Amino acid sequence: MTFIYINILLALTMALLGLLLYRSHMMSSLLCLEGLMLSLFILSALATLNIHHTLSIMMPIILMVFAACETALGLALLVTISNSYGSDYVQNLNLLQC
Repeated sequence: MTFIYINILLALTMALLGLLLYRSHMMSSLLCLEGLMLSLFILSALATLNIHHTLSIMMPIILMVFAACETALGLALLVTISNSYGSDYVQNLNLLQC
């Protein structure tokens, strides 16, 4: 395993650990998700370069499309929650409420 893969896996682990530990604010959770998606994108791009398979070339691009959709949806949800509740604390949300 090369040094670059170790660094990418360390970034993936740190983003996942940040997502598990710093989940009090929704903005910090969204930033950790973005770090997770970015490290997954780099890991899939490096794997695609090493595999040399024609069908796997589109995988990093599709992953970036899903990351952009996740970002847009997360920011829209953050704005909606901030306008409704006045803060972005995850503990104050009650999803069972109509």
